[in-house]
Amino acid sequence: MRGTKLSQLGQQVFFVGPAVLFFTLITIIPFIMGMYYSFTDWNGVSGNVSWVGFQNFTTIFTNDPDFWSSFWFTVRFTVLGVILTNVVGFFLAYLLTKPLKTRNMLRTIFFMPNVIGGLLLGFIWQFIFIKGFATMGELTGWSFFNLPWLGDATTGFWAIVMVFVWQSSGYLMVIYIASLSNVSKEVLEAADIDGASRWQVLRNIVVPLIMPAVTIGLFLAISWSFKMFDLNLSLTKGGPFKSTESVAMNIYNEAFLNNRYGLGTAKALLFFVIVAIITLIQVRITKSKEVEA
Repeated sequence: MRGTKLSQLGQQVFFVGPAVLFFTLITIIPFIMGMYYSFTDWNGVSGNVSWVGFQNFTTIFTNDPDFWSSFWFTVRFTVLGVILTNVVGFFLAYLLTKPLKTRNMLRTIFFMPNVIGGLLLGFIWQFIFIKGFATMGELTGWSFFNLPWLGDATTGFWAIVMVFVWQSSGYLMVIYIASLSNVSKEVLEAADIDGASRWQVLRNIVVPLIMPAVTIGLFLAISWSFKMFDLNLSLTKGGPFKSTESVAMNIYNEAFLNNRYGLGTAKALLFFVIVAIITLIQVRITKSKEVEA
């Protein structure tokens, strides 16, 4: 019996041990170190690290309007990004579960933007907004294409939203396709026999049955939106005048450009707590609405 337990323990260490080790080295230890540095005034370069307690957090709440401006920008972006990404992803999935001849090709096309890295995608769209839209404006005369897409706070915000939705909805589409494919055909046929309209079937049968996918889709979209950095950097760099600066970029600039690593990690820790609370509430709410087929 003892030999069997030792054998099982050895197998667990052999198969799980490396993953746990690397996860600890790459995630757990840096997170704990970040928590420590958030209570210091370390500049990220020198070897002098002074403990300042809650001074960094006091500074954030009382004397850092740029952080709260970026936080408000991120909240607005997240609300729109989460809603639009999931709505577009769901309806693409709903359309591409129909018996279309080109549905496999269309699935590939809509998923492809997610494969492209965020920085590269941002630079591609930067060229489109600056050069492509200007050319289209000259050809068509439409004022829509002549807007200062990356040079104004309002249009810059919508430009980032557009690119984010275009990039992310394809990934959620795949999740919704997998969930829609598992909806019982017998249930849908019974609803059709009872005379239910397509909207009634969608609202009262399909959506409740795919709520686990909705939970995952909302969770991923919230996480992506709050952490958005690469598109922000490549499209607007937070400009003009920090009007499109996300929280992730604000933290990066504070820690690595202003050399205030302690204050930057304090912002990161506060941001982590806020996002964790929001995602826990979201998962709890959507989990409560899940039903079994």
